[in-house]
Amino acid sequence: MSLPLAGVTVVDLSRILAGPYCTMVLGDLGAEVLKVEPPQGDDSRGWGPPFASGESAYFLAVNRNKKSVCINLKHPGGRDVLRRLTAKADVLVENFRPGTLERLGFGYQEVRQTRPEIIYCSISGYGHSGPLREKPGYDAVIQGEGGWMSLTGETDGPPLKVGASLADIFTGMVAVEGILAALYDRGRTGKGQKVDVALFDSVLATLCYQAQGYLLTGDVPQRMGNRHPSLAPYETFQTLDGYVIVGVGNDSLWRTFCQAVRRPDLDQPRFETNALRVENYQELKALLAPIFRSGSTQHWLEALDAKGIPAGRVRSVAEALQNPQVEGRNMLLETEHSIIGRLKMIGNPVKLSGAVEGSCLAPPLLGQHTEEVLAEKLDLSSDQIVALRKEGALGP
Repeated sequence: MSLPLAGVTVVDLSRILAGPYCTMVLGDLGAEVLKVEPPQGDDSRGWGPPFASGESAYFLAVNRNKKSVCINLKHPGGRDVLRRLTAKADVLVENFRPGTLERLGFGYQEVRQTRPEIIYCSISGYGHSGPLREKPGYDAVIQGEGGWMSLTGETDGPPLKVGASLADIFTGMVAVEGILAALYDRGRTGKGQKVDVALFDSVLATLCYQAQGYLLTGDVPQRMGNRHPSLAPYETFQTLDGYVIVGVGNDSLWRTFCQAVRRPDLDQPRFETNALRVENYQELKALLAPIFRSGSTQHWLEALDAKGIPAGRVRSVAEALQNPQVEGRNMLLETEHSIIGRLKMIGNPVKLSGAVEGSCLAPPLLGQHTEEVLAEKLDLSSDQIVALRKEGALGP
């Protein structure tokens, strides 16, 4: 069976993380992604260590299922090549600072003149409107500006960023959502449109109940370590040899939890409801902490699992990837890279019953597919491509 985006052509002008993550997902879903890179390549090719045979883990992580086409947009011949490619594309994705592509002649208004059906997705730090539209935004900066860091860390500690680049990755997911919605709308109306996605907006959206609580009460949410502001017990506990994380989401689970830890005496009036457990959190934590320190992580997981209490081990990245559920969900892909050899990558979390998960294109070398794409898409001959390369319109 073909993948749902088979037949969709994406011109990918993005680099670093949010945009490339978005286009990788589109490629996973079957789109043909033409990754247009400058002669020096996507900046993330040099972001490391770690490297494997000169290829950075950063670049490899978000660039499978793409064809690299090396074009020099500072050269008029290069801009002409890109203009011809976009005239045949269904989707264009870019994450330049607002105004940059307009100066090069590839803003939305210019591109839609030759391709009215184009879905033009712009990803930026703060979006294409508002007083901060021209301000650059990297993941860590947006984690601070968007409120995440104020919520992350211990109560009496400094603000911390999340360990993974979740602002970029989540924004990439939001961009996919917008592109798919626009493609669906085009199927009904025949019209393309611009999709404007900002890291700042995406992070704000994730504040969810934290922001809603502030909007309702005016109380500013604070860092609380691993505890939950509205549920208890819902946090990590130290064991003899590690940490477990426990989620008691309702009063029925609380009563079962007391049985699981063999402390039925904790099922008492001051802890009877979730609201009371949150209100009396410090007393509750003082009672539960020594209980968990008395046994191993495995002991408590077995006891909690036996009663159906949501609980898990706090794992390292290595331990998370070794979880048998990874294989059970086909969350590790393998492909053959032209210089690295066999390459493992994290798979796509979307599982479609109508599509068979199989092989994928390895992340490309810089300009690996330039000749193939220009010959196939633009009917350029080898001599024409060589001439464009000699005059500086194309990269190596």
